[in-house]
Amino acid sequence: MTSSMFRSPCKIPTMKGFEQKSYLSLKAASYNVRINPFRRTEVSCQLQGIDSSMKWPVIAHEEVLVKRKPAEPVIHQPLHLSKRARRNRKSPTQRAAFQETNISPDNFIYPVFIHQGEVDIPIKTMPGRYMLGWRHGLIEEVAKARDVGVNSIMLYPKVPDTLKSPIGEEAFNDNGLVQRTVGLLKDRFPDLVIYTDVNFDEYSSSGHGGIIGEDGVILNDETIHQLRKQAVSQARAGADVVCTSEMLDGRVGAVRAALDAKGFHHVSIMSYSVKYTSSLYGRFRKVQLDKKTYQINPANSREALMEAREDEAEGADILMVKPALPSLDIIRLLKDQTLLPIGACQVSGEYSMIKAAGLLKMIDEEKVMMESLICLRRAGADLILTYFALQAATILCGEN
Repeated sequence: MTSSMFRSPCKIPTMKGFEQKSYLSLKAASYNVRINPFRRTEVSCQLQGIDSSMKWPVIAHEEVLVKRKPAEPVIHQPLHLSKRARRNRKSPTQRAAFQETNISPDNFIYPVFIHQGEVDIPIKTMPGRYMLGWRHGLIEEVAKARDVGVNSIMLYPKVPDTLKSPIGEEAFNDNGLVQRTVGLLKDRFPDLVIYTDVNFDEYSSSGHGGIIGEDGVILNDETIHQLRKQAVSQARAGADVVCTSEMLDGRVGAVRAALDAKGFHHVSIMSYSVKYTSSLYGRFRKVQLDKKTYQINPANSREALMEAREDEAEGADILMVKPALPSLDIIRLLKDQTLLPIGACQVSGEYSMIKAAGLLKMIDEEKVMMESLICLRRAGADLILTYFALQAATILCGEN
């Protein structure tokens, strides 16, 4: 496609490492450049139609910084502008005063991985993250989070393969890993807000988020029957918020009815109303499964809105969007459509990309991390489930 910006032939110079191309069937110009970075240098140029005796100086960067004089005014009268937005940006104090979006540790939910052992195991695909021993390592990590103002956590268990089954009975074992951990944390930190995952995949021998029928199809209603029991078991252990995250139809209403029937009217439901089939959380679990029949196509936004409206009607207290940064438009859409709090789940792939680029010195890790979080808040997220919670809260505490 020809750009309307250019109305004359364009000549592109030859550069090392790039193929020389000719535009509009014209021969490319040839430049012979030799630069000495330590002193003033002359660049010889031979161009078609230009006197080859023309020469101009190239000044080293350091010399420019030292010898350049302030620019002379080129106009005598300022422009007649009724609005000058830069007036409100001229000092750090003013920029802080007019900042529209703010973030604090109160906005964070800290996801923690737990296992039944005692040793903290590094997660190779997530630099700085560990599978924590459910007692000592977990207690220490939660204490660190609370020291910097993060008082909400989300538990993700690593269930031994020997306890997994096609129908996931371990999910509602009152003495299971999650249930024991909730009790332990509540004894130590009574005011800690604990979110638990109502999902089938960690307990299923297939790794799917539901019971698989003989024809290979996820059985929606049969799975929800198990999820009801899982949510009640977690509430009985002391969970404050249960999170329906597997994206099966009717799960929120069924879980709400089960909780109320057992007297857990005070337990909230955070529904993963918009959970896309994203590649950003595929590496952590290392399970190659097709979950497209129960998670949303990343190309769809109206479907996401439909799911969220249905969950709200069924009794959800919080609506969650996953993954977070690729879904800023969906976060804003839901914020404009509902009065419920909106959550954003910054998933493992988002975390690992920022971490990896920071380790390679391609970006400033801390600045990009904080920018990503503030942008989620700007889009409309009230809560952010992020692996950066501890690191970001530490920075925020330092600033305050």
